Amino acid sequence: MVQITVGVDGMACSMCEAHVSDAIRKAFPVKKVTANHTKGQAVIVAENEIAEADIAKALEPTGYRMVSYSCAPYQKKKLFGIFG
Repeated sequence: MVQITVGVDGMACSMCEAHVSDAIRKAFPVKKVTANHTKGQAVIVAENEIAEADIAKALEPTGYRMVSYSCAPYQKKKLFGIFG
């Protein structure tokens, strides 16, 4: 699995976050997507990497613009020793 972090220009509120998240969910088979307007980014967890150009194209109709892209192997967060 991979974690893709994209910078998104133009988000100003929680409705903007919902529009960005919905556009990504509809365009790609993702496990999870979380957009955050205060950070100006969306974090996507998916089985396979999604091309930068494809994400930018999926966001175009929403009026938001992708300004950065990074992809790294996904590492699940540990819960402070509760589960080993």
